[in-house]
Amino acid sequence: MGEVVFTRAGLRRGARECLPMMVASIPFGVVTGISAHGAGLSFAETMFMSITVFAGSAQLLALSAWTHPPSVLAASLAAFVVNLRLALMGPVLAPWLDRLRGWRVWLPLFVMTDQNWALSVRNMNAGGKDAAFLLGSGLTLVCMWISASALGHVVGTMLQPPPGHPVFFAALAVFVALLVGMWRGKRDLLPWAIAAVVAAIAARMFPGGSWHIILGALAGSLVGGLREHRANAPA
Repeated sequence: MGEVVFTRAGLRRGARECLPMMVASIPFGVVTGISAHGAGLSFAETMFMSITVFAGSAQLLALSAWTHPPSVLAASLAAFVVNLRLALMGPVLAPWLDRLRGWRVWLPLFVMTDQNWALSVRNMNAGGKDAAFLLGSGLTLVCMWISASALGHVVGTMLQPPPGHPVFFAALAVFVALLVGMWRGKRDLLPWAIAAVVAAIAARMFPGGSWHIILGALAGSLVGGLREHRANAPA
């Protein structure tokens, strides 16, 4: 690939090219802020969560299963399972990241999301050699996310949506949308079905928490992994 650089020009280009995705993600952040208010989080707690977690799907998942007192372990494990996909996405950018050291690796990875990862992969595959593109696009999304979730919390304070309001089904809508994009055909049917059955049983056995999400995801992943292993094993 040649020499990889990390420049301010790449930083600015990443920020500029991510602007359309930033605009499209604003409603997602607003809904997350409203959900945080509905779960009982203060404005400061909502900001702390958005800054330190910076993962919309994981935040909505944790908030949708929030209890009083909250189950920190269950929420953390649910967020961990949802974000495991990032462990598979990062190595795709190895032609950039393997040539960097220190904060130039870890800071871009912290702000990596599905959107700026896809932009960065496209840029890299087109011959781009400036790894600061990932950081610039990620920082743009961070600023948007914090601002949008702050706005959402303020809107939640003003409107005070009651429990059961449609806005609190945002987490379900987000994951349905993610599933549509991830569907690869009939080969996904078995692990998805196993995940759904295990999640339904776990929801009955462990009501009021998010363990059904964790157990369903682990069961589906195990079935899918074993099937892929058998398919790729030498005859």
